[in-house]
Amino acid sequence: MLSQQFSLVGGGSFTQPSYADDVDNLGGLMLGATQIGDTRLVLDASDEAPENLVGTPTIQVSAGTPGPYNNMGIPGAKSFHIVAPTGYGDIGGVALGTANPYFVRMASSSSASVIGDAIAMNPTFFTCWIGANDVLAYATSGGLGVDRTGDSDVTGYDSNDITDPGAFENIYSTILGALTSGGAKGVVATIPSVTSIPYFTTIPYNPVPLDATTAAQLNAGYAAYNGGLDLAFSNNLINNAERLQRKVNFTAGQNPVVIVDNDLTDLSGLGLPSYRMTTSQDLIVLTARGIIGTTVGGDPTMINGVSVPLENQWVLTETETDRVATATTAYNNIIVSLAAANDDIAVLDANALMNQLVYGLRIETGQIYTADYFSGITTEGQVLFSLDGVHPNARGYAVIANAFINTINGYFNANLPLKYVNDYPGTQIVGSN
Repeated sequence: MLSQQFSLVGGGSFTQPSYADDVDNLGGLMLGATQIGDTRLVLDASDEAPENLVGTPTIQVSAGTPGPYNNMGIPGAKSFHIVAPTGYGDIGGVALGTANPYFVRMASSSSASVIGDAIAMNPTFFTCWIGANDVLAYATSGGLGVDRTGDSDVTGYDSNDITDPGAFENIYSTILGALTSGGAKGVVATIPSVTSIPYFTTIPYNPVPLDATTAAQLNAGYAAYNGGLDLAFSNNLINNAERLQRKVNFTAGQNPVVIVDNDLTDLSGLGLPSYRMTTSQDLIVLTARGIIGTTVGGDPTMINGVSVPLENQWVLTETETDRVATATTAYNNIIVSLAAANDDIAVLDANALMNQLVYGLRIETGQIYTADYFSGITTEGQVLFSLDGVHPNARGYAVIANAFINTINGYFNANLPLKYVNDYPGTQIVGSN
């Protein structure tokens, strides 16, 4: 979208990887005969939740065309992947998790680095929006990873870990140094508060409706657990605040779900698991909507989120959210500081843009958009997120493109024309899947 606007004022050609092999518009990804990426999400008019398109993807990891390209954005890449010296574009590493299948399809060679291919294009102007994945994977996994703050050796990181801010600073400085080495100017963007996206805000913390009889039956089942908490308190193993926090008590009406919280005091010595009920500070991930209320093995007494606590990956707790927020703040301070040291780099505060979106964003035409996830046909044109609850839809990206353009025009005294947001589709509903 940006390149189209650049072309209106004399910008040159803009190349990016082709996905013409997606002949059925299914999306997804194949590694030989193995499907390694889900098909596109659609909203069937007869369903309440998104579902993947039925069919087998036609996009093969091995069928890409070597770059480099003007668009070097790599889905899923963390900051340190951009400067990874070798292997990130090697097809042999896809099954091992050491290579990115999207970069494999576009890398100039199996040993190429993302930043190396970017520099090979001899850029005169660039946009750089990297770093969200350094915290996003931890968040979307429900905090399954480790906060690596203080550990700058990224070679030992798991895919769901939070990147050490010190390592992030060194890497981001390297990226900017490389991009500006030929005199290029550019715009960098801060990292949004990822926990404000619909993936974390769609499911309420209390999604379980119960009548008084069922609530009483469930409470009877948790009576021994609650009694064990009283014993732990009397033995000074937990304080009264944690005792009350961990109590499971259902009532008639809407109820929180029961979860496993690994940050609670370990009471396994008393045979007590780390259970508690969610609060308004907990974020239930979007994918849990297909888990909560379902039975385990068809047993009507084993109900996920009720009689069977949800495991860690389905909920981002307040403690885990704080870890994400702390890292995001650190990254953004680094981005702003490094950009301020170079007069040829402007900063787009994408974090502020996302925060505005949560409460309602009025764009240049007067239209108001929100981050609310799809809730019916009357709001489909106002939602800027795709059905995965994480990425913007086409209309959302048009809003972001305009934010970049406004930043460029203001900082570099340019006069790029804006995109017309409503030219791009928002949420789309299909008749059937």
